[in-house]
Amino acid sequence: MKKYIAELIGTFTLVLFGCGTAVVAGPAVGVTGIAFAFGFALIAMAYGIGPVSGCHINPAVSLGVFTAGRMSAKDLAGYIIFQFIGGILGAGVIALIMSGKAGYNINVGGLGQNGWGPGYLGEYAVVSALVFEFIASFLFIVVILGSTQEGAPSQFAGLAIGITLVVIHIFGIQITGVSVNPARSFGPAIFVGGKALEQIWLFLVVPSIAGIIAGILFRIKALCK
Repeated sequence: MKKYIAELIGTFTLVLFGCGTAVVAGPAVGVTGIAFAFGFALIAMAYGIGPVSGCHINPAVSLGVFTAGRMSAKDLAGYIIFQFIGGILGAGVIALIMSGKAGYNINVGGLGQNGWGPGYLGEYAVVSALVFEFIASFLFIVVILGSTQEGAPSQFAGLAIGITLVVIHIFGIQITGVSVNPARSFGPAIFVGGKALEQIWLFLVVPSIAGIIAGILFRIKALCK
């Protein structure tokens, strides 16, 4: 249970500070500021809860770790359930905070939800969203599995993983808002509803498939030392 609670807290933190920065301070800090908020939140949790749970805080990462043969099916289920709970709680706190802002409409201002198409950030098509989310998720999880494998300098893994997430966000925020994490996408979508929920399938399915494929490559030792 300690591992599951750690995953809940980690995912909560990622959504609260990552999505929260996009909602509260996005116009002031821009794409780079939002990217660093996500990356720094992940780095902080990597060292804060990493010794307890490994700091997956992302169902796609847990799927990759499981497929690579590094965790049990029981832990996989527990991690994913508590990651989604953490994502929902994080988005709920952002919604609560924003309810205190005069004139704020959650259906207009949103909660940092992911998406694509007309009216969403760069207005990229669904094919662009699919390609970006798959490649970004795959590379992100390759970095995670590679930097935490036996023989890697694991004390620096949190930095490598966090920096990778920053780069992914700088490149991809205008395309999809950057998911690479089903729990991060699900929380805000639940509260915003509408189009965010209609499009949630992509952010649940694509990063998960990418995680499984990355895990397989490590399982067959194609990317192991």
